[in-house]
Amino acid sequence: MRSLMRQIGIDTRYLLVGLPLTVIGFVLLVAGFAAGVGTVVVWVGLPILAGTLLLARVFADAERRLLPGVFGRDLARPRYPRPPEGAGAFRRLVNPMTNGQAWLDLLHGVLALPFAIVGFVAAVTWWAVTLAGLTYPLYGWILYNIPGNESLPDLLGLPDTYFTDAAFNFAIGAVAALTLPFALRFVALLKGSLARALLTGVAELHERIDDLAEGRAAAVSAEAAALRRLERDIHDGPQQRLVHLAMELSRARRQMGKDPAAAESTLAEAIVATRETLDELRALSRGIAPPVLADRGLAPALAALASRCTVPVDIDVQVAERYPAAIENTVYFVVAESLTNVAKHSQATSCSVTLTRTGDVLLLTIGDDGVGGAHVAKGHGLAGLADRLRAVDGELAVESPPGGPTMIVAEVPCG
Repeated sequence: MRSLMRQIGIDTRYLLVGLPLTVIGFVLLVAGFAAGVGTVVVWVGLPILAGTLLLARVFADAERRLLPGVFGRDLARPRYPRPPEGAGAFRRLVNPMTNGQAWLDLLHGVLALPFAIVGFVAAVTWWAVTLAGLTYPLYGWILYNIPGNESLPDLLGLPDTYFTDAAFNFAIGAVAALTLPFALRFVALLKGSLARALLTGVAELHERIDDLAEGRAAAVSAEAAALRRLERDIHDGPQQRLVHLAMELSRARRQMGKDPAAAESTLAEAIVATRETLDELRALSRGIAPPVLADRGLAPALAALASRCTVPVDIDVQVAERYPAAIENTVYFVVAESLTNVAKHSQATSCSVTLTRTGDVLLLTIGDDGVGGAHVAKGHGLAGLADRLRAVDGELAVESPPGGPTMIVAEVPCG
């Protein structure tokens, strides 16, 4: 209820303030644009046009400060490039005219007037009908007792009594009060949508491009880090085992003629080393692209991860459908790395993994009762998880106070 009343107040302020602001801006901007275009042939129009565009930015900024309340979230801020260093007076003068957003600000100042009028009229009308109708029983007897006064119930043929008159007007006020939030929301969104398209649309596109570039850089960084770690693990593990295996086989070949029993013992040790190497290679391959994930999906793959963890894991996977390989690999990687960190660093006695879908987002939650202290700063293990998630437009949140417990929440878009 409190949030509804707050939104009603925000929408009312936006619609009421919008009309005088828009009227002033419309008059100044149309006059400035007309004067600038009309005198541009004698060069006087250039500073007038530049000043008009700067003035349009002022009114656009005022509108942009009101939009977050209407849409319930922060919107992107446009970029207004400054003239290059060392630019001459003429270059600095025409700089506002070289920016497309400045012309969109001017266009909004002209097109917003009818929307502002409709919004202002709708807000005043709905509030007036609501307040006048709900308070009619307090003052209606004065109007009812005016000689010759015919009320709306009289015109509709209803009984000519004060009770009928008061009840009818109160009902109108009640209907207006019930529809007030929806009416204000509709006209506020109508007016705000025009402002958002012209005043923040290009900025949102730039912001999206920046996010994609950042995600691509994060993907490249995460992939490079994964390759370096894989190379290190292969060098420190299977490669050393294979070198030792080659030495053992050479020793067994030399022993074959002199001491067959010793050669047989050496071969047995080599077979054990071969099995250990294969197990280590399988473990490394599971971190890259586990066959169970590709064949059966997330639920069996995550269950397999949980079964191999040295800390007891309570797993709850509430999704059964398949997703693109990039999404499934990211979720698997986050769970695998998180469980590895839990086993190595958390000193936890229990851990939980939950995967659900909310709308177009996969919500992954990993918690443990360990010592805490985990964070996503560069140089720590979780930083790689954040990079992986940014590569698919995902987000990572970590809550891990000293002493624990630790809660890792990852959001992965899947729509």
